[in-house]
Amino acid sequence: MEDKQLKQMKKSFQILQSRFKHIANDEKTQKLQERVINIRKWSIENMETLIDEAKENFKRNDIDYFEASDGNEVIEIITQLVNEYDPDNKIIIKSKSNTIGEIKGRKKLEDKGFKVIETDLGDRILQLKNSDNRPVHNTGPAAHLSVDEITDIVNNALGTNLKPVHKDIMETVREDVLNYVNNAKVGITGANAIASEDGAFAIVHNENNVAYASSRKLHIVIAGIDKVVSSVEEAVSICKLESVFGAGSPISSYINIIAGPSKTADIEKKLLKPMYGAEKVVVILLDNGRRKSKEECLWCINCGNCIVNCPVYNAVGNEFGFNYYLGGRGIAMSRFLNENESKDDDKLFMCTLCGMCTFNCPVRTPTNEVIENLRCLGDYHMEVHEKIKDNINSKGSPYKK
Repeated sequence: MEDKQLKQMKKSFQILQSRFKHIANDEKTQKLQERVINIRKWSIENMETLIDEAKENFKRNDIDYFEASDGNEVIEIITQLVNEYDPDNKIIIKSKSNTIGEIKGRKKLEDKGFKVIETDLGDRILQLKNSDNRPVHNTGPAAHLSVDEITDIVNNALGTNLKPVHKDIMETVREDVLNYVNNAKVGITGANAIASEDGAFAIVHNENNVAYASSRKLHIVIAGIDKVVSSVEEAVSICKLESVFGAGSPISSYINIIAGPSKTADIEKKLLKPMYGAEKVVVILLDNGRRKSKEECLWCINCGNCIVNCPVYNAVGNEFGFNYYLGGRGIAMSRFLNENESKDDDKLFMCTLCGMCTFNCPVRTPTNEVIENLRCLGDYHMEVHEKIKDNINSKGSPYKK
């Protein structure tokens, strides 16, 4: 990342921290945090049972269910579904999804001829940027870009002549996105949590873009198998805590709970589908190496508070991370995910092991300990360490004599 982008990112992080500090020590926040810690730990320990329960209750709720072992299977499933529902236009509108980012799903779908449109403002700005467009934060993907840079990006991509005025930029990008929404029959979203006993899923957002994606003719939900919890009540608790730590807000503008296609029974109580929303809802749960991962890596609720407080991330930006999983947790998780061919051994040693990520994590994921243990398991050694080792072996001192 360029110095000016790092400077802007840190400025954005400071704004986020100032919002967060006002509610961080609130008694309600602390009780919510303890509740979610217990939810995440118990859910990961009982993940297979919860998945089986979710599968049965999705069927009851008329939600189609697939489980994919890797990213390629996800793309195959999506391809078949989109070709069935929109074989001519092949337009997909998409809301924020770390899981799609994990498998580089947008690019893979675009390579197959689909038009994938990001509906989240930050993600759409990065999409219009076209190159060097990885996000820098979970809730603020374009937090490293100044309003002047964003103005240039939008003007170049859309052929406009905007001035660097925040609201004008928002309205212009919104209008552009809505042009695609009106012609789209397929929407893709992620899910912040999946309630197994209810056969439902929860999505947290502020922009209401999820409402557009989830109300297309076909709504596809893609999430990791680690997102499954017991109940809607637990799912909402996770969404609330993510808002606290990810946006510095006690609750987001929207938490959507979806438990099936759109329907009504207002005419003689006869059940009719669809009404205003999706006629078909499909959930794809992705393994992609999660079953072989350390349980602690799966506690994460993707709030991004770890990277806001990480000294390494604040120094180098999203170079310290893997795909859409940023910071030390992303590096640790990359060791288990099927998508990572190179394994990024050198990035394990970018971490200072200071533990600021763990200290600031809402579910206390011990990322620094995981990284330290992964270092011990690998064969990678930095060149300078090899020289020190050789000097000790040959001269009895780390220093050359």
